[in-house]
Amino acid sequence: MNRDDIVGSEAALCWIKSSYSDNAGGECVEVATATSSVHVRDSKAPAGPQLTVSRGSWTDFLQYATTV
Repeated sequence: MNRDDIVGSEAALCWIKSSYSDNAGGECVEVATATSSVHVRDSKAPAGPQLTVSRGSWTDFLQYATTV
């Protein structure tokens, strides 16, 4: 069993908060990586929905975001 097989388990993912986040409850994104996917969620609603994308799509997004 790999990490992607147990993605529903919070213990399976190590969430990392954006460095742009503040400690005053400002808008924030958290990201967790798995073997073949990247998961994104709102840190203010950790039990809420998550966006899951392939690692390749995440890389494409980051490359685009750093050029805009």
